[in-house]
Amino acid sequence: MKVIVLGAGVIGVTSAYQLAKAGHEVTVVDRQEGPAQETSFANAGEVSFGYCSPWPAPGIPMKALKWLFMEHAPLILRPKLDRAMLAWLFQMLRNCTAERYAINKGRMLRLAAYSRISLAEVRAETGIVYDERTQGTLQLFRTQQQLDASAKDVKALAADGVPYKVLDRDGCIPVEPALRHVREKIVGGLLTPKDETGDCFKFTNELAARAAALGVRFIYGTQIKGLDVEGSRVRGVLTDRERMSADAVVVALGSYSPLLLKPLGIKLPVYPVKGYSLTIPITDASRAPESTVMDETYKIAITRLGDRIRVGGMAEISGYTNDLCSARRRTLEHSVRDLFPGGDLSKASFWSGLRPMTPDGTPVIGATNIAGLFLNTGHGTLGWTMSCGSARLISDLVSGRKPEIDAADLGIARY
Repeated sequence: MKVIVLGAGVIGVTSAYQLAKAGHEVTVVDRQEGPAQETSFANAGEVSFGYCSPWPAPGIPMKALKWLFMEHAPLILRPKLDRAMLAWLFQMLRNCTAERYAINKGRMLRLAAYSRISLAEVRAETGIVYDERTQGTLQLFRTQQQLDASAKDVKALAADGVPYKVLDRDGCIPVEPALRHVREKIVGGLLTPKDETGDCFKFTNELAARAAALGVRFIYGTQIKGLDVEGSRVRGVLTDRERMSADAVVVALGSYSPLLLKPLGIKLPVYPVKGYSLTIPITDASRAPESTVMDETYKIAITRLGDRIRVGGMAEISGYTNDLCSARRRTLEHSVRDLFPGGDLSKASFWSGLRPMTPDGTPVIGATNIAGLFLNTGHGTLGWTMSCGSARLISDLVSGRKPEIDAADLGIARY
């Protein structure tokens, strides 16, 4: 079939690669001048197959109230008269129950486990190099309360067969030797040893080149104006340059997916949640992380990417704004300076991106009520983690094949 993929981030490019492998004639359209120029550009770098949890969780509403008064808050809310924002927040609060948290985490772990296998296969068949490491994620607890609260995550990991280790203070040091300099600041950690790290921008660009070699056509610098729908079937895509015909269209536009779909009557509950990152050159490797450390207090990931440290995190709900807030930079600097002062902050690059979040934390992958129109979006903070599994899943669905994992509860019908 002729398939058009809308979006050249990590979700769009991995989708195009798998669709091309399945034998389709694939075209990717993006408004930027190259792949991975927006949310995939400088994310935290963690590939979190085990550290994989929905933001909506029991206790989050009370924590959110407390965070409003914290200097270095992991969640920032800038309310506005935006119906989509209010509806999304209401739905998110409904998911902050133990029952819904367990359901949503189970979905996420299922897709993440599949993505771990899929990423390994892509790496083996392409030989892509992207500053990757396979040394796990250490969720770091500064208080006993945090360590005790991790019991619900341990229960979910055990139920899904995800390897993990609960570590005391001394147990964290062999995993991340640089923590020996600040051991008095931590009480323990939760290690998910199958997690990985890597530069999402490098990976996406390398895979785009492999996809092009398979015949995928990339059209950059092109505005997507709408979808061409005739009756109940998609017929193509309308851009600022031309009308492009297609047998199937995959929407992988991240936070902008709902805006494209709204005129068609498709209500996709995806809303942008801004994240920030710093990329810091390493000056002292003995005080830098070996893999990914998740600072649970500030919900900030500190990741080793070759000769750089990537510090990423926070969730700012402020609509479609991509401005750089100096207060957010101070929070990133505070976390990394406190734990891993092995980089040159004076040479750090500061970045922000809009994560496409669903109110239950689970991405939306599957068909719509319009024949030939498919969605692969809403991955939130885990687009890099879930990209390769999501791509294989959408390729199977577009191709009419039965997916290798259960995908019935990942589609838009759950809303």
